[in-house]
Amino acid sequence: MAFLADDLLAEIHDRAPGYDRDNVFFTEDLEALRATGYLSAHVPADLGGAGLSLLELVREQSRLAAAAPATALATNMHQVWCAVGRVLHDRGDDSLDFLLREAAAGEVFGFGISERGNDLVLFGSATKAEPDGGGGYRYHGTKIFTSLAPAWTRLGVHGLDATDPDEPRIVYGFVTREGTETKDDWDTLGMRATQSRTTVLDGAHAPADRVVRRLPPGPNPDPFVFGIFACFELLLSAVYAGIGQRALDLAVETVQKRTSMKTGEVYAHDPDIRWRLATAAMKLETAITQLHAVAADVDAQVDHGSRWFAKLSATKVLATETAKDVVEAAIRVSGGGSYFARNELSRLYRDVLAGLFHPSDDESAHSTVASALLGPLP
Repeated sequence: MAFLADDLLAEIHDRAPGYDRDNVFFTEDLEALRATGYLSAHVPADLGGAGLSLLELVREQSRLAAAAPATALATNMHQVWCAVGRVLHDRGDDSLDFLLREAAAGEVFGFGISERGNDLVLFGSATKAEPDGGGGYRYHGTKIFTSLAPAWTRLGVHGLDATDPDEPRIVYGFVTREGTETKDDWDTLGMRATQSRTTVLDGAHAPADRVVRRLPPGPNPDPFVFGIFACFELLLSAVYAGIGQRALDLAVETVQKRTSMKTGEVYAHDPDIRWRLATAAMKLETAITQLHAVAADVDAQVDHGSRWFAKLSATKVLATETAKDVVEAAIRVSGGGSYFARNELSRLYRDVLAGLFHPSDDESAHSTVASALLGPLP
């Protein structure tokens, strides 16, 4: 059974154009999702949540994205942290059980990892992590694309502790809003309601019991790193799969109504349009099938060993690139009306382009897959 009710998704869908037009945060949507228990849907039942599997959450995120892409994308960042906690919990690691309990109690988690120019992502950081002498850390640096910026109550961050130059450590911890500043700088082409503003960390404090990992820089087999990478890639893919599905549905609806003056037939009978939409549907079906299969493997704790990262990055790139192609195909068959800003396809086109910028990007994914196939470059 679906977790999110169809009438709730319809309400969320109807609010999306206004959020986009006015470049404002999706406040009403977030409160509605909180009221349904969706922010703790993936938290295990014994920790206060609904206990949805990752595959079930992926499906719900796609449905939410079909209604309102920006709402889904921003909510995703909270859900990613819950999913990381669930990955660890299911594997006997309770280091993020506090996060799962707090999510069930109503805390909203933001994802403060992205930094300008940091293409190392999880494997390095330009943010400074300073030990507080008691096992905790204070963070100094700037994080970009902080979705849920107006609403998060806990922010997961990472920074570099270089106090011992021979053994630097990437330190992951969770901070509150004290010692942070949120810039009002979100004015983008698409995904506007996410309000993924820049966050300045000026001594933001993670006490010892909220410092969850101290890892050497670079690739690391720690389950925490796997959890972040896997859940980020799969839930992100779910959002873009949902955008692609919505665009395809709109295109099917449109060509069944539009009539050719030349032939007198509806465009749904045009062989070129039928071919274009069939191609889009086949590509989307392939991407969704792969996404669901990989999410099910995470749930089942399948051991793909070193192939996991190639599998996950490939899934993300396939989903985002396919969604972009499907939206473009939908626009092509829907005619010039889709070029107007008031048309939903116009907004979907702007929103789907954000998929190009999330890690893993096309280049790094190809590098990862090539290394899995051929070994690393000498």
